[in-house]
Amino acid sequence: MTLLNPPTYDEKREKQRKKLIVLLVFAVLVAAFVAWEFRYWPEERVVNRFFDRLEAKDFETAYGIWTADPSWKQNQQKHAQYPFNSFYLDWGPGGEYGPIHSHKIASTMSPRTSGGGSSTSGVIVEVTVNGRAEPARLWVEKGDKSLTFSPY
Repeated sequence: MTLLNPPTYDEKREKQRKKLIVLLVFAVLVAAFVAWEFRYWPEERVVNRFFDRLEAKDFETAYGIWTADPSWKQNQQKHAQYPFNSFYLDWGPGGEYGPIHSHKIASTMSPRTSGGGSSTSGVIVEVTVNGRAEPARLWVEKGDKSLTFSPY
């Protein structure tokens, strides 16, 4: 085979090559879409577990999720800024939402930083609680998955 004597054109092979390219482009687009849609899945999962525990009236486990410290009873001094009693006043039956019977994650977002990027240490999860119009906004730290009230 030389430049003056090229290989014969194989139409079947060329069609397979084009199909493979289209399939690869499609797979990359689907993977990018799935990654984008589930980018906040770990934080949403923590919030779902938190509200599931509140619905079950298991406030001690819910507080452990809130503080990202399942053994919070042995480390109460670490959580002096928001102790269990304050947590119970906010999220217990006498709290702002009353007894929590249902929840649904409405949206999740990462706030913009002053530089215009989205490089923050956490995300905001908006949750519709007991069907109320005004959602609860929780801040979830990306690192340890602890919860706080959203500063935004």
